[in-house]
Parts: sequence; structure tokens; C-alpha cells
Amino acid sequence: MKCKVCRGHAVVDVRRHNAAFCGDHFVDHVRAQVARAIKEFRMFEPEERLLVAVSGGKDSLALWEILLELGYDATGFYLDLGIGSYSTRSKEAATTFAEQIGASLVVRSLSGEHGYTVPDLARLTRRVPCSGCGLNKRYELNRAALEGGFNVLVTGHNLDDEVATLFGNVLHWNVDMLARQAPVLEERMLDPPDAARRVLVKKVKPLVRVAERETAAYAVLRGIDYVVEECPMVEGNTHHRLKEAMTMLEEASPGTKQQFLFGFFKNASRRFHEADSEDPLVACANCGGPTVEWERGDQAVCSFCKTKSLVEARRHQPSPPRRPHRRVR
Repeated sequence: MKCKVCRGHAVVDVRRHNAAFCGDHFVDHVRAQVARAIKEFRMFEPEERLLVAVSGGKDSLALWEILLELGYDATGFYLDLGIGSYSTRSKEAATTFAEQIGASLVVRSLSGEHGYTVPDLARLTRRVPCSGCGLNKRYELNRAALEGGFNVLVTGHNLDDEVATLFGNVLHWNVDMLARQAPVLEERMLDPPDAARRVLVKKVKPLVRVAERETAAYAVLRGIDYVVEECPMVEGNTHHRLKEAMTMLEEASPGTKQQFLFGFFKNASRRFHEADSEDPLVACANCGGPTVEWERGDQAVCSFCKTKSLVEARRHQPSPPRRPHRRVR
């Protein structure tokens, strides 16, 4: 293979673009795709402050570096989820990378902020780990962005992630989720009397034009040391099975993923959004965060606070007595 740009030896092929690149021009290509997504979807302006959700994986670390190389003011945020040695290695990867590139990284932990970990959440709420993990990450990321005065919250969701999410939402016709699936989710305010108070920070996904395989290649070429293994608590996750199914289609017909996702953005997403009537946001009676769930008259409690209360209640419940073992004759 020869590089599409310089005709030198190519090291990475991008079949959906019918192109191959040498190392330097592949790095340029990925950065150009990120810059294109930022401009195409009007994600943010050069003067705005960005908070980048960093996990220690290839996508978030690569994106953080790209944003800095493009000249943006990008601070990293790492949330320690308390998932044993996996979280230990992830934190080390994030902090080491921040030191290498001379960037600022905010580090918090679920146990330090709230007194529990993701394994605790799964055990005490009796729900799948990814449910409680996602809820807590969204809450803490938004809180950190508000407290730090950041304009935009940036996540490392890539093309494969978004395609799998869209596939799942279409399969189950999750109309509400389809209305909110977009590269940009605008900031939202509380309804009056606190109309000037921002409660949900603008969220963007600049890697929407970059496939997972490409961010991995970018990280290798740039010498980014990231955590390779997946979270041990996602085994059997439906999202991963959907990614595998879409990858099979992509291998048979390159460009399928991009056509599916961007065809949705161009032809269908607006229709779902126009049909969706967003409930007004009110302040949670406990934490002051945003919620649409009304209870007890004028009192509203957000999903995060409900989950936290459930954890605290069950933490102090006595364990059910064990039944004596009965021998079977």
C-alpha cells in the first residue's frame, strides 16, 4: 500500500475512505476528521474552556491530545470508579499522560465523593454495573464542569460507539433516546424562577468521524500508553454485541457504519427531535441538580439522589439469614 498523500509506504488503511496513509499523514488525517466534526456540528469556539472526560483508554487520551494540538484549552477529568486493579491502572495511565503532555487533570473518586464504588452500586442496587456507572459518571462530569466554569463537556465516544447506540435504539425503537442522539447536546437551564442558572453543560463528541480502530492506531503512532483491556464489569454487555454485529457488516461493506450514522443525522434525527417534547428541568430537592421527575407535590428528586439513597438504605440493612444446609438422602 502507498500513502494517499505522499505515495510513501502506508501503515494504516481506512477502507471506508478508500485510502491508506503513512504514519505522519494518518495522524494528520485523524486530526482533520476531529477538526471537521467540530466545525460541521458547531461544537465549540476557540476561546471556550473544555473539560475532557478521560478514562485512561485510547479514545479519551487520543482526543485530549488532538484538542491540545489543535490549540484548544482542554482540561482532563478522571473519575476513579473503584473497580479494583482496572481502576488503578486507568488512573495511572491518565495521570502519567497528563504529566507527559503538561496538561491539567482533575481527579476525583466515587468513594471519596459519595462513599461507594461501582461494584458497591451493582451489589446494593441489584442492577447491572453499567447502569449505576453511567448515571454516576454523567452526574460527576456535569458537576465538575459547572463547578470549574467550563463551557463544554467533551467525551471520547467514537464512530463505533455511536453506531452501536443508534443500532440498539432503532432495534428497540427507543424514540426518546433517538431524539437525543446527536454529536452535540446543548446546555440547558432550569425553568423559572431560576432561568439564568445553567444546570446541564453542553456535551459534544468530536470523535464521531473516527472509528475505534483508527483511534487505536493513532495512539500507537503517537506513543500514547493507554489501558488496553476493557472494563471487567462489561462482560456480556449488549452494547458490545451490537458493536461486533456492525463491525461484521462494515468488513463486508466498508462505509456501512458511517452511512448509517450520518444518514440518520441528515435524514431522521431532526424528525425525532421535533416530535420530542422535552420536559422542563427543575432543581432536585436534595442536591440542586437537574431533574424532570416530580414527587411529593413541589418536591423533585433526581435519579442520582434516588440511587444514592437506595445504596445508603441497603448498606445498613442486615443481611438475610442463611438457610441451613439440608442433606439430600
